[in-house]
Amino acid sequence: MNLLNRLKLPTVVGILLVVVLGSCEEDLTTIGSGVVGGEPFTAGKAVYDVFAYNKKIEAVRTNKLPAYQIGNYTDPIYGKTEASITTQVQLSFANPSFGNYSASVEETADTDSSTLTIKENETVEEVILFIPFLTNPKGDLDLDGVADAYDADPEDANSDSDGDTLTDIQEKSLGTDPLNPDTDGDGINDNLDDDTAVNRFPIKYDLDSIFDANGNIPESFNFKVERSTYFLRDLDPNTNFQEAQQYYSSQQFSPTFVSDLLFDGAVEVSNVEELIFKEDDPETEDVDESEEAPTRIAPGIRVPLNTAFFQQNIINKEGSSELLSQANFAEFFRGVHLSIPDDVLVLLDITRGNITIKYTYDSVTSSVDDTVIESEKEFVLNFIRRDTSTGAVIGNAVNTFINEAYPADIANRLDNGENASKVYLKGGAGSFAQIKLFDEINGDEIINQIKAKNWIINEANLVFYVDRNTLDAAGNVIEPSKLYLFKDNTNRPVYNEFLESEEDYNAGNFTNYDGGLNKVSGKGQSYKIKITNYINDLIVRDSTNTTLNLTLTSDIRIATTGKAMLANSTEGEVPVMSSINPFGTVLYGSDNLPSGQEGKKLKLEIFYTKAN
Repeated sequence: MNLLNRLKLPTVVGILLVVVLGSCEEDLTTIGSGVVGGEPFTAGKAVYDVFAYNKKIEAVRTNKLPAYQIGNYTDPIYGKTEASITTQVQLSFANPSFGNYSASVEETADTDSSTLTIKENETVEEVILFIPFLTNPKGDLDLDGVADAYDADPEDANSDSDGDTLTDIQEKSLGTDPLNPDTDGDGINDNLDDDTAVNRFPIKYDLDSIFDANGNIPESFNFKVERSTYFLRDLDPNTNFQEAQQYYSSQQFSPTFVSDLLFDGAVEVSNVEELIFKEDDPETEDVDESEEAPTRIAPGIRVPLNTAFFQQNIINKEGSSELLSQANFAEFFRGVHLSIPDDVLVLLDITRGNITIKYTYDSVTSSVDDTVIESEKEFVLNFIRRDTSTGAVIGNAVNTFINEAYPADIANRLDNGENASKVYLKGGAGSFAQIKLFDEINGDEIINQIKAKNWIINEANLVFYVDRNTLDAAGNVIEPSKLYLFKDNTNRPVYNEFLESEEDYNAGNFTNYDGGLNKVSGKGQSYKIKITNYINDLIVRDSTNTTLNLTLTSDIRIATTGKAMLANSTEGEVPVMSSINPFGTVLYGSDNLPSGQEGKKLKLEIFYTKAN
């Protein structure tokens, strides 16, 4: 996922134009004006000012998110955010039996007539919490099995990334490692080796959404797991339990609502998956289990939890009311609280995580042989889950954000009702901008003037210039890659996804919208948002010129919004993909720009054609 959807921000500017629309058409400066060679049409460009207003977000809804932040991130401009996760834990199935028999059967094992039933003495041997890291979703452009970050040519499947004369796509077909010329390490390169066991090498991933204070992937970080004592409701009693319970980023659970420490230690960060091979069973002479396909464990957080806790609270509870149903279990074991104390921030999809309890138990081999052997099994506890058919999240988890107060010079420019000279955008429980086109009310006068001129609108762009002086002075700012613009009255984006090709949509490359950061020498210079369809709706289809909201986004394709608490305890809506984005930036507005920066004023450009 690219860090990385919608918040509001007040920006101001009236109808000043590079082209000033007055009462006289002759006052309009255009490009390509006049009839050239008898041409019946003229192409022109008009530039209008825009009004922008900065808005602060006090808290955002942070349960049932697509990804959760955990750790600490200090934005050089906006200050520090500490993020933690409190999540429910769910039984993989209700009323489980551990071993071969239920607790009720074991209770009578000494007195029943069966020689197979015995007290099984289930004993926890290991408990592992696992949550995979996110990886680059666009990581293999040519589908040759090599992540683009390590591919000699990410656009050519016939490139040879390890120099063994086999192409990457050939190695994918052969089951050899395209990043190792000698997959099995026998001294013979893959192109000459006819005895390499296939698909027995670990895959190297391009990790995403994990970084330290310098924006780099750390070698390790400390990770803490505690039992949560806070009951997360699934349904809101204030709606007669008809709607989902909403939790906000401002709600803190630690230290008040945590108890048992389950893990506190280091997590090593690796971009290579772990392979677990079976051991050969000497009793199966015709089969070598060690040659079977290995179990693959993706890179992620994988830590051991306190075995005694899970012995007492899970395995020893077999047959009890606490495990009878998920509702009972949620009341008994209310969840876990996850945190990272270091200056590292990680985004996690916890629907893919779980806790695996490995335990041994006694069993009898057969009814005619009462020999007791020790066997092994596993029981899995899930965090929140995603319904495979609907995509809906089952269960509850909450992201808590503890934010430092903004510097006074920024805080004083938020929610002041003034047209902004600088636009402050920050993801999470940060800040956004509200945008008004043409004037501070509804722009009707100018819209009617444009209608009267019978322009054909070819393209309309909002151009936001990055305040490089502020970003460079702060240093080490991770700039958001894309901006998201949506309508305040409907919470829908200004873009029309149906105008995008399937290829562009899947890649998150909306050519009819853009919104991406334009860089020069590695530094962001501007964002251009195409709003041609929106302007045509105003001019041709008589749509309402609504207030627009500008935020960051981690994925332009996702337009879902969530509740947010704004200034003065007012309620609003912000994009979910902005809520999970930790980054921020500063853009130039449209009023009182610093000396020498007047050319970077926020503006609306309209390119049109008109009949002569």
